[in-house]
Amino acid sequence: MALLPFVDVKPQGETKAVVVWLHGLGDSGHGFAPIVPELRLPAAAGIRFIFPHAPEMPVTVNGGMRMRAWYDIKTMDLTNRADEEGVRQSAAAVTALLDKLIADGIPSERIVLAGFSQGGVITLHLLPRLPYKLAGFIALSTYMACPDKLSAEMLSHNKATPVFIGHGTQDPVVPLAAGQQAYQTFKAAGFKVSWQDYRMPHSVCAQEIDEISRFLQSRLLQHAEEL
Repeated sequence: MALLPFVDVKPQGETKAVVVWLHGLGDSGHGFAPIVPELRLPAAAGIRFIFPHAPEMPVTVNGGMRMRAWYDIKTMDLTNRADEEGVRQSAAAVTALLDKLIADGIPSERIVLAGFSQGGVITLHLLPRLPYKLAGFIALSTYMACPDKLSAEMLSHNKATPVFIGHGTQDPVVPLAAGQQAYQTFKAAGFKVSWQDYRMPHSVCAQEIDEISRFLQSRLLQHAEEL
């Protein structure tokens, strides 16, 4: 499998941790790259940001137009919105990228996986299925694919890993209830999920960026002095 191409935002000095951030439908790795300075993370933390590009594919609900997507969307009905085969293929591609980072010397517990909308679906799909523990997960304005298969497929590696779930109360694309359902499903399964909602549409806002920054610092700065 060819490694996903990505936008690479490196720290000024040595890399001590990595955030892999997955974009939404029709976007690219460039879409979220400008968020790095807005997070105002300490330079000494040595956090590298990787923003992968999803592959281009025809998207059914957009009239078959080709665009970057982590999976096809055949219907806006949330029960069947996420094409399971596509989700699993993208999850495998993201896992291969994480495997490469680990092989290159970044401990898995120094990596945070983040995703917005479609990217968040992949993030939440990997949360219970990765065979190693990460530092944290961030799922923004998103929902859950294959909730009925969680109990049969989940592993225990990230049961205690903190998960930041954020959603807009005025989201017209992914209803607030869909995000809450994902949160409740993972909480009931014993995962360490937290829920935040914001007065915003299908986007991010300044308050959410501030809270993401605090989450990243809590997960990646605690041992930075020792590395």
